[in-house]
Amino acid sequence: MIRSATQDDIPEIRTMIRELAAYERAVEQARATEEQLGEALFGEHPAAFALIAEDDGTGEVMGYALWFPRFSTWTGTRGMHLEDLYVRPHARGAGHGKALLAALAATCRRNGYDRFEWWVLAWNTPTIDFYTSLGVELLDEWKVCRLSGDPLRELAAQAPPVRVPAADAREERSCDPL
Repeated sequence: MIRSATQDDIPEIRTMIRELAAYERAVEQARATEEQLGEALFGEHPAAFALIAEDDGTGEVMGYALWFPRFSTWTGTRGMHLEDLYVRPHARGAGHGKALLAALAATCRRNGYDRFEWWVLAWNTPTIDFYTSLGVELLDEWKVCRLSGDPLRELAAQAPPVRVPAADAREERSCDPL
């Protein structure tokens, strides 16, 4: 069964995030706290959304998918970015991953999203094979860019002031989304 995550799922989601990070050989980078996840998924302005895959017989959590909306300037439409898709090792091959992806594809269609995109590690051949079996197009010509840590702080320190006129007055307001 696939269902929307609830606040009660936060500890299990955090555990699975760490399991995924261990599989991806980067467990030290998985630092999100339960409080951060709670705010991101269920706060006043959710940053992301999650689905849970459960075993139909036992109700055991088998995996999760976490996604957030994105926007394409080329199509002028929203799309979906899948941040995490994880199925626990003992549950792989039982259809949970495909069911999560199908539920997300249905969400895309329901919301009028033109694109459903995510990343996969180049060495993760079993997952790449699974994705291509579903008709996923791999975009080899694109490289993921990431700015974090000291380089992010250093570049931010060079930022000029950004002014955005208010709609009903000539006051300045922040362009930050929150």
